[in-house]
Amino acid sequence: MKRETEREAAKQKGTKQGATKQGPAKRVAPGAGRTTGAGRAVRDRAVGDLKRDLILAAARRVFDRAGLDGASLRAIAAEAGYTPAALYFHFESKEALYAAVLHASLARVDAAVAGAVARRRDPAARLRAAALAFFGFYAENPRDLDLGFYLMRGGMTPAGLGHERDRALNDQLAAVLRPITTAALALGATPRAAERVTVDVFAHAAGLLLLAHTGRIRMFRASAADLMTRFVDDRIAALRASAESEPEPHPAAAPQP
Repeated sequence: MKRETEREAAKQKGTKQGATKQGPAKRVAPGAGRTTGAGRAVRDRAVGDLKRDLILAAARRVFDRAGLDGASLRAIAAEAGYTPAALYFHFESKEALYAAVLHASLARVDAAVAGAVARRRDPAARLRAAALAFFGFYAENPRDLDLGFYLMRGGMTPAGLGHERDRALNDQLAAVLRPITTAALALGATPRAAERVTVDVFAHAAGLLLLAHTGRIRMFRASAADLMTRFVDDRIAALRASAESEPEPHPAAAPQP
């Protein structure tokens, strides 16, 4: 009995010493460990953006394989690893998805053109840089050309994504090409002539890119890049010649007394 009492006393003593070594319990601030409303919103937005990017990447692969007409939300959902219902949370239709994919593609073209023009000060150099950067992007990214012209499996047929989406995408393309128009104006072109130069550059680039990507350019033993460069240089020379040939305005005659 005495030994049991001694053992119990020793146990209690050890417990007290252990509690003393651990020190006083730390206070936990109210709300510690909880996610704030702002933090939760940031996290949810990041998760939503990640899901959206995954869906867009999957949609791009499906559009590359099947085109706009052959694609479906069900196929895109399966490619992304989601249910079709989950896609509707982000995109209302396959046309909305195609528009988002094309918007991202045009943003990359715009970045390429803007980057090339930013290093130039002379108007002629800016026009040349903008035109060749536009051509160069699509020369290196043929699937983006197919995307922009709806060429995946659909062939060269008119296509659209709805009036509002078409207008927004056309405005975005016009913004990509605007440095060409601005440079032409700086070289002395009238607004109408500057617009015509922009259309000429766009049409010439599209034709040469089609010949290059289909391999038809080889039958002429020609280089699409060289032909594009020569065309742009010729247009710049024509703009300069036109500006130099403009007659000087005559001063107004003094009124007769």
